Amino acid sequence: MINMPQIQGIREQYREGSSVAELARIYGVDPKTVRKYLKQDDFSPKPPEKMTKESILDPYKPLIDSWLLEDQGRWHKQRHTAKRIHDRLISEVAGYACSYNTVQRYVKRVLQEQRTVRASMELVWHPGESQADFGEADFLERGTMVRKKYLTLSFPYSNDSFTQIFGGETAECVCQGLKDIFAYIGGVPPLVVFDNATGVGRRIGEIIHEAELFSRMRAHYGFSVRFCNPESGHEKGNVEAKIGYTRRNLFVPEPAFDDIEDYNRTLLSLHASKAQESHYKKLLPIKDLFEEDTRALLPLPRTAFDPVRYDYLKADGYGKVRIDSRHYYSTSPEYAGQEVLVAIRAHSIDILDDHKRLVVRHSRVYGERRSDSSDYRTSLAVLMNNPGAWKNSGIRELIPDPLKSLMDRQQRTQLHATLKTMHTLSSEYGFEIAVQALEEGVQRSRTSFHDAAILAARIAGYGLTMAPERGQDLHVYDEFLEGVQV
Repeated sequence: MINMPQIQGIREQYREGSSVAELARIYGVDPKTVRKYLKQDDFSPKPPEKMTKESILDPYKPLIDSWLLEDQGRWHKQRHTAKRIHDRLISEVAGYACSYNTVQRYVKRVLQEQRTVRASMELVWHPGESQADFGEADFLERGTMVRKKYLTLSFPYSNDSFTQIFGGETAECVCQGLKDIFAYIGGVPPLVVFDNATGVGRRIGEIIHEAELFSRMRAHYGFSVRFCNPESGHEKGNVEAKIGYTRRNLFVPEPAFDDIEDYNRTLLSLHASKAQESHYKKLLPIKDLFEEDTRALLPLPRTAFDPVRYDYLKADGYGKVRIDSRHYYSTSPEYAGQEVLVAIRAHSIDILDDHKRLVVRHSRVYGERRSDSSDYRTSLAVLMNNPGAWKNSGIRELIPDPLKSLMDRQQRTQLHATLKTMHTLSSEYGFEIAVQALEEGVQRSRTSFHDAAILAARIAGYGLTMAPERGQDLHVYDEFLEGVQV
């Protein structure tokens, strides 16, 4: 092997008249080498070739590669580790005698190459196609800081997106969020790409397992779905970027709300400011590109989809049903120990009677901690049958003084009558008005049922501080009747 200065010398001296034999003697090389460089007409740099040494693992690499390739279709928690591959080679391959460190270095290099290939893949998205995924952020709900999930539907072609907040990532949440977004944008994306871990389904190998509620929604709206391969973030990179954008721009500082459904309706329009910006690559307004997205949408169905899951659940001895393993909701006293029909929605839990009519509606609770949700109507009904439990009841904690003090002093018969009045007025006017009417009655020393009913009707109608309307002027009739002899 000779260097470039020597090659240049050979070529220059040959042009000056030196023979091949002389040059071979001068540079100490074979005459064939001299002729080779005299004939060569291209000295452009060539890409270097990485030198690889033979490894004792070489005979087993094809088998290792096949195992790692099969792993790409498996759940990421049940894939081969380098240790597992080493153990399998020991037990399954005769003559295998490599060290664990040799296997570990090779497996690490192969997995790194796979990640590099996946990360560098840039996908092409067409108008109307969308991606969906969940993020999480803190919110101030009714004065309490809580961490909630938010579903984001993004459109990679235009880089526009829309978001809805929920307590969890269930199929009911996904379906409710998609329904509300579809209605807002006026159409249905022909394709929605989901993460493999959402509550609507997942890919296991080549098989897709969808939640029944989500399958019904797909049939209703007619869109196609694709689930990402496990650990394949590049397949939904647009929506992941949108999740971060939404958290930084819409949820800082933490939004405050009392009604999550009202806030969700407001949230849909908050992305309008982003739509005024230019696309980071196409340099066109996002709102103009989204118009192309909307032209590619499927039409909304004539009938709106109801994202609800029905289930018959057995109530316990307290008349409560359990949902999501740890959340309890009151039904009605007569349902204790009986099966009751429950409508499970994203934001509410509805208890239905035998005729499928609403008995009570609870706000749905999410999270790992146990919760107990009671409705004042069902609690009052139980208390009427057992007034002796008054001082340990949850209803008592909601009653202000001096009404609470009065009820604490009442005998069983009187307490039963007060609870019955409260229950009757609550059914007609609501619990808060019923309590206010009874409290006003105590202060005015008018505690009969009829007095409380009049006070409740007045509170519900125009309040206690506003004077009643005068009504029609009847003095003309009075004057007329004065002259009439009976």
